[in-house]
Amino acid sequence: MRKGGRGPVRSTIVDVARLAGVSTSTVSHVVNGTRSVTDGTRERVLAAIEQTGYSQHAAARALRRSRTDSIGLVVSDSGQPAFRDMVTGVEAAASDAGFVLLLADSAEDPDRELRAIEALQSRRVDGLILARAAGSSSAALDWPKSQDIPIVLIDRLTDPGLDQVGVESEAAMRALVGHLLDQGHRRVAITTGDLTVPTLQERYLGYLAAHSLRGVDVDPSLALRGDGGERDTRVLVAELLSRDDQPTALVSASSPMAVGALRAADDAGLRIPEDLAFVSFDSLPNPDLMRTAITTADQPAEDVGREAMRLLLRRLEDSEATPTTVRLAARISHRESCGCGNPTVPIGP
Repeated sequence: MRKGGRGPVRSTIVDVARLAGVSTSTVSHVVNGTRSVTDGTRERVLAAIEQTGYSQHAAARALRRSRTDSIGLVVSDSGQPAFRDMVTGVEAAASDAGFVLLLADSAEDPDRELRAIEALQSRRVDGLILARAAGSSSAALDWPKSQDIPIVLIDRLTDPGLDQVGVESEAAMRALVGHLLDQGHRRVAITTGDLTVPTLQERYLGYLAAHSLRGVDVDPSLALRGDGGERDTRVLVAELLSRDDQPTALVSASSPMAVGALRAADDAGLRIPEDLAFVSFDSLPNPDLMRTAITTADQPAEDVGREAMRLLLRRLEDSEATPTTVRLAARISHRESCGCGNPTVPIGP
């Protein structure tokens, strides 16, 4: 047992692989005898297993896989409205199909994500649905694949070789920013967050595309990165709003960043939309109850969850089915914060 900051932590296959200098799939082959490896590699793996104290769940090691009528779901931040709704969609579809859902939250921690995946596999779930953490390693997919566990990715689409479901993020952001530009704004700032996250990268590309389509130059200093959290965004936006060349409009790439940006604008005494037009990708909790109703690009997050479960059920029935990538359209809800009151409209590719 390893000692962590919060008490004993069970060693994982990832710990063994790192110590032995091999992949997680190689460790799996040694443990399960599913493929031959060299004597030297086997000895390193066995020594690493002994040193770390790693032990696979007895049932997972000893039994051939059989249906347990359970599904594992790992999300990167269950507190975000979009992920909360995705969980709702997965659970509803799983229940309709007679499956029980086991949920884990990686909290954007790649190591915690790996521990969650292994824990769910040790309970012999029939399949996994995964919204990958920022900085997620290849082991998050390699280990389930080595065990022939069906996987479906949601939200953050990174592997066309797997079934995956997400939203047309780039198209929605392109339309959202284009709406501001069409109103005459030429200094439109954006809080992008961590651009290693595929969805945030797609939204930033939509921001750039909206400018390019209208022949409007982009000021790189108006793109605020940071970690994508509320507090970090509040600091970054406060610094931006203290400049002499303030933007006239601001777009946030997620709901946590939207909250941080709105707090910074309020701290600066700015009125929305009179002093600063504002829009956000992702719904905010009760957007119509805020002082100024916020214009948003809303994800059909519950539908994403249902579609992910549909693809997983298909994969369970036909393991040889061609991998499918599904992109669902977002919807822009025009409210007060952008300075207009147009109705909700669907946004396609």
